[in-house]
Amino acid sequence: MSPHMKPASHGGPDPVTGGAFTPPRRHWRTLAAMLPRLWPEGRTDLRVRVVAAMVALVAAKGVTVYVPFIYKEAVDRLTPETVAAAAVIVPVMLILAYGVGRIMMVALAQLRDAIFAKVGQNAVRELAVETFRHLHALSLRFHLERRTGGLSRVIERGTKGVDFLLRFSLFNIVPTIIELGLVCVILAYAFDIRYALVTGVTVIVYIAFTFVVTEWRTRFRREMNDLDTEANTKAVDSLLNYETVKYFGNEEHETRRFDRSMIGYERAAIKTATSLSLLNTGQTLIFSGGLTALMLMAAQGIAEGVLTIGSFVMINAYLIQLYQPLNLLGTVYREIRQALIDMETMFDLLQIPAEIEDAPGAAPLHVAGGELVFENVTFFYDPDRRILDDVSFRIPAGRTLAIVGPSGAGKSTIARILFRFYDISQGSVRIDGQDIRDVKQDSLRAAIGMVPQDTVLFNDTIRYNIRYGRPDATDAEVEAAADLARIGSFIERLPKGYETRVGERGLKLSGGEKQRVAIARTILKNPPILLLDEATSALDTHTEKEIQAALKGISQDRTTLIIAHRLSTVVDADEILVLEHGCVVERGRHETLLALGGAYAAMWNRQREDAAARDAEDGGLEAGLGDETATEGLPNIAPIPADPGYA
Repeated sequence: MSPHMKPASHGGPDPVTGGAFTPPRRHWRTLAAMLPRLWPEGRTDLRVRVVAAMVALVAAKGVTVYVPFIYKEAVDRLTPETVAAAAVIVPVMLILAYGVGRIMMVALAQLRDAIFAKVGQNAVRELAVETFRHLHALSLRFHLERRTGGLSRVIERGTKGVDFLLRFSLFNIVPTIIELGLVCVILAYAFDIRYALVTGVTVIVYIAFTFVVTEWRTRFRREMNDLDTEANTKAVDSLLNYETVKYFGNEEHETRRFDRSMIGYERAAIKTATSLSLLNTGQTLIFSGGLTALMLMAAQGIAEGVLTIGSFVMINAYLIQLYQPLNLLGTVYREIRQALIDMETMFDLLQIPAEIEDAPGAAPLHVAGGELVFENVTFFYDPDRRILDDVSFRIPAGRTLAIVGPSGAGKSTIARILFRFYDISQGSVRIDGQDIRDVKQDSLRAAIGMVPQDTVLFNDTIRYNIRYGRPDATDAEVEAAADLARIGSFIERLPKGYETRVGERGLKLSGGEKQRVAIARTILKNPPILLLDEATSALDTHTEKEIQAALKGISQDRTTLIIAHRLSTVVDADEILVLEHGCVVERGRHETLLALGGAYAAMWNRQREDAAARDAEDGGLEAGLGDETATEGLPNIAPIPADPGYA
């Protein structure tokens, strides 16, 4: 195996499809991975916000635990035994202080959230961008094996989980623990250690019950998420292939597939809802039991003359204040548990290594002329089935080489190797003497222009799709590229011109129109090396001639590699390679290969016969004139000299 090549990773957990993906939960590692995002390097402004939010949090809790004291004093001052006309001002001030305290509790909490919002959203954005960038860095192999719908759902849930975890773990769980500790200390100091013990035991039992039941419920939530992902994947896949569904009349089939996933989701959702009812009932019983015990103890203290009515109210106020975050704690814990699962799934995506990486110290590719050399290239996924076997060829700078052969011969694999979507198993690929494994990938791909057989456009305007070849191009340059691709006049006739949206995957355009947009995009990129993969396969004969002329013009002084099935499109190539089963079986110019009477000549004659048969079906000569490029002057049998028009 080449020292440049990394072994492909197969098997193991799948971070996209939740059901098959069952790694051990790594909650603490996930939390540890989040901490640096709360204290980002080089962002003093965000660090100041974190400190300010913590100060507001502590201040809010200080006010929260002091408010019941004010409440107690106000109640005691309002009892008949203590109220006197001259002292009315005191309870009034206490009531006002209580109101201010309640306002401060909320105001400080809201201030805390407002200050921290930028920190949290910055962390969410950075993580989403990091994941998005990493997905683009992963190999073509990864993306061919994954489903886009499920992948997008994982990212969506993961980023939402980060946002939830940041907000609620910092501003609900931690403050609640602090408040519980303060309340227990206050109750023990102001009343009796028994009050602190009952409060502590009640809260501990409440939390333990919540955690145990939530862990039990987690499997229902995970099952619900898995089925949600599955349903979403099927829906996206079906809608992306809308035309295929219509061609075969399989609307009901697709609906049944979607419904099967939704039935499973419905069952899991019902289990989740009923188990939630059990959890809420148990939580209420536990907390109400503790509250009742404390109220009975306080009532006994009042009866014995040890406590006042204000003390009774104060104890009740502390418990009620604790109940609100504790009640939310059940929900928050469930959501944090789910958020951690979602985040771990997304973090597992980030842990998948990029199969193709720049070599240490890789330099940018410097293209002088654009000479392209494949030397003894062997490529395989499995050593027992070689896709390419000892393939060698050289394209001098500014010349054109075509590769032809039957489907499955390995033609498109050569294109993917050139773009370094895969690393070869043996041999080398060099551009102007530089091994493509030793240069930066972005510089390599910047030097190659690709017009693929299956053109997929972004769901945006025609201008955007053409400008994608060079995002900083001016409108004039975009329109000039469209004219060279013979699509400018068509675009100008559209009601919205270049601002016309092309629809999902470009479905609002015909195959030929999409292909010409792709050609315009590559023209705009203006690369020194051109790769044409069946670039005119979707065009009619007349348009094909125009595009061939345009491509011939822009390929001047550029190294051009043509991958073709229709031999009529490669007769002008400086050299033609015939590929079969991953091996080069013939090479030479068009006339030379015809004269050999071998594989190329057989393909040429077969395509001529197929074209002639189509002409006969369409009405003979009249139809035949419409495809003269494919049939005119083609020999019945090899060898016969090439048509003079191709020379």
